[in-house]
Amino acid sequence: MEGKINKQLKKVLKKIVKEAHEPLAVADAKLGGVIKEKLNLSCIHSPVVNELMRGIRSQMDGLIPGVEPREMTAMCLGLAHSLSRYRLKFSADKVDTMIVQAISLLDDLDKELNNYIMRCREWYGWHFPELGKIISDNLTYCKCLQKVGDRKNYASAQLSELLPEEVEAEVKAAAEISMGTEVSEEDICNILHLCTQVIEISEYRTQLYEYLQNRMMAIAPNVTVMVGELVGARLIAHAGSLLNLAKHAASTVQILGAEKALFRALKSRRDTPKYGLIYHASLVGQTSPKHKGKISRMLAAKTVLAIRYDAFGEDSSSAMGVENRAKLEARLRTLEDRGIRKISGTGKALAKAEKYEHKSEVKTYDPSGDSTLPTYSKKRKIEQVDKEDEVIEKKAKKAKVKIKVEEEVVEDVEDTEEEGVQVVEEQETSVKKKKKKDKKKHVKEEPLSEEEPCTSTAVASPEKKKKKKKKKVNED
Repeated sequence: MEGKINKQLKKVLKKIVKEAHEPLAVADAKLGGVIKEKLNLSCIHSPVVNELMRGIRSQMDGLIPGVEPREMTAMCLGLAHSLSRYRLKFSADKVDTMIVQAISLLDDLDKELNNYIMRCREWYGWHFPELGKIISDNLTYCKCLQKVGDRKNYASAQLSELLPEEVEAEVKAAAEISMGTEVSEEDICNILHLCTQVIEISEYRTQLYEYLQNRMMAIAPNVTVMVGELVGARLIAHAGSLLNLAKHAASTVQILGAEKALFRALKSRRDTPKYGLIYHASLVGQTSPKHKGKISRMLAAKTVLAIRYDAFGEDSSSAMGVENRAKLEARLRTLEDRGIRKISGTGKALAKAEKYEHKSEVKTYDPSGDSTLPTYSKKRKIEQVDKEDEVIEKKAKKAKVKIKVEEEVVEDVEDTEEEGVQVVEEQETSVKKKKKKDKKKHVKEEPLSEEEPCTSTAVASPEKKKKKKKKKVNED
């Protein structure tokens, strides 16, 4: 199988060399090359030779006399098993089925522990509700219940082995003023039995985790160094075996465990997920959010190399995983440092980043929003008030000036109107005077009437003037 000549085969071939006149038919080409080098015997390997070997195997019962068919079949089966085991380099330490079962059982134990502890806290909370707020650790809570039991026993109980002094004093003080209800002894016995179950399952879980760590270091040491025991075991369990996982591409290992999100994204034509189970690895967890996708891609590529090395390699050391992890950590540092390097210049010097100081802003209620009336803050400065007063005075002066200008304009308009009226009156009076003068001249030029001769130069009476006017009108 390894292309080496066995001692028995060497003896047989030495006898053949002396009598052989034709080339030797060999099933393995590598073995034929070694025979030709060491014994100077010509060998042939072709498909015809393979067919000949198959015929010999099928007719083995007739070629070898004195062997029963049942013994021959048992011998062939044992030979086939031993050859396949030797080819696959089968080892009891390399059984990845144990890892698949161990990680599945570990997940189931975690779920059961959470259910039991929740039930225990809720059940005992009716009797002593303050204890659940004081003791946050689940295992310590159950151990305290198992040691003390009823709430009345806390005053005389010694809990220094389980709790610090401050917490112990707080528990005893809370037990004296507890608002819980009284329960019977039978109820306490059932609660204590549940606490023992929780403690036993917790101890078995720690033991199972140690077993899983040892198995992972024996079967896949490089994968354990790259992504950790739990993530590596979940990847193997998800793929079915270490050999199946080794057949996957790096892009498949990257999103292994996020199949639902992947197909949902492909169906809705959105962005596909960047990571699956590999997200829980320590290298991805310590990366900033904007670099998580890039680091998960690089980690998946290096993890696939480690998986194939563990599955098909003969060496069981973790040197390759340590080397690749160091490269990834260096790459991560360069990615993190690139964001704080100077943009200008050579780009090699680091920018001086100021130390971050958290400044908590306490927001207070603003009552000004409750009223619709305009309000002014009490803390307004005096200078602002003076400036506002000056602005108001300037506006008032401008308003007065505008009013004066308007009054002057109105007075000018009135004066012009009065002057116009006076001019019109003067024109009317002048026209009237001219008419009177014309009338007087006309009266003087008319001859005196015969009936009433005028011997004097006296002015005629108004009655006579009227008569004269009537006569003129008649004559016209």
